[in-house]
Amino acid sequence: MKALTFGLALVAITSAASAQQQTLRDSSGRTIGTVTTDSQGSMTYRDASGRTMGTASVNGHGTTTFRDAFGRTSGSVSGGKR
Repeated sequence: MKALTFGLALVAITSAASAQQQTLRDSSGRTIGTVTTDSQGSMTYRDASGRTMGTASVNGHGTTTFRDAFGRTSGSVSGGKR
C-alpha cells in the first residue's frame, strides 16, 4: 500500500513528456528518487539508490496502471481520455 501511495503521489507531480527525468526531493532537499518518463508517457520510479520501485502507464482510455518492481499490477486509476 505504501508503494502504491508513493506512486500515486509521484504521478500527481509529474507530467507526460518526451524522455525526461525528474529528481524527487523531500522537504529538506534530500534526493529520494527519480521519475523517468519515456516518449510513450510511461513512467519509471526509482529510489535514491537507483533501484526500480515501479512503473505507471496510461492506456488509450485514460486508465493509469501501476506496476511494482516485478511488473505485477498493483493498482489502477480510471480517468478521462487526454
